[in-house]
Amino acid sequence: MKTSRVSFAAALAAGTVLVLSGTAFAHVSVQSADAAKGGYATINFKVPNERDNASTTQLEVNFPVDQPLTSVMPQDIPGWTVTIEKSKLDKPLTVHGKQVNEAVTKVTWSGGKIEPGKFQQFPVSVGKLPDNADQMVFKAIQTYDNNEVVRWIEETKAGAAEPQNPAPVLKLAAAKVADDHHDDKSAAATKDDKGHDEAAKSTSDTTARALGVAGIVVGLGGVAFGVASRRRAS
Repeated sequence: MKTSRVSFAAALAAGTVLVLSGTAFAHVSVQSADAAKGGYATINFKVPNERDNASTTQLEVNFPVDQPLTSVMPQDIPGWTVTIEKSKLDKPLTVHGKQVNEAVTKVTWSGGKIEPGKFQQFPVSVGKLPDNADQMVFKAIQTYDNNEVVRWIEETKAGAAEPQNPAPVLKLAAAKVADDHHDDKSAAATKDDKGHDEAAKSTSDTTARALGVAGIVVGLGGVAFGVASRRRAS
């Protein structure tokens, strides 16, 4: 009897862990392999369907207004229609020498369907990422075909447990630094190679000229010898 109770408790604990872990991994999230501070990157909004009796038919993603992105280009996804909304900036930005007065504040995908037990990724090329922040928060709204709406908008506080509906968070890696020293060394190496090639070419030309002059001298000597021989014979 005691063994049976222990087995039941263990099974219950394992089931609880599976349920909680399943819930934790079912959130709308944002991921990227190349998101670095101050750069451009492709980010993916991953949307799993958490319902057994309904399909996801719309995703709204709100872009942080305090970290404006002037370049936002969603990738085409068959069956889905994408809408981009922009708003005027309180403080214009200068990008590639041009003044930008507005930025993307919301991207909405609709018309498609994420069925139960499946997920969909929504790739977006974005930039220029902020260079003074470690992360970006994108609040998302997921809509099902039974009119249920799930708002993934709660921000996780430092030191606190994860909220029930956390907002997707994009972690930013350290800024990529150009290897100027490597470039300088490459340029120097190229210059040295060019110098060696020119020196070798110059040496080759000088040798060729010397051989040519020597050939002429030898040829003239042969002519003179032939003339002298004929005079002696006559």
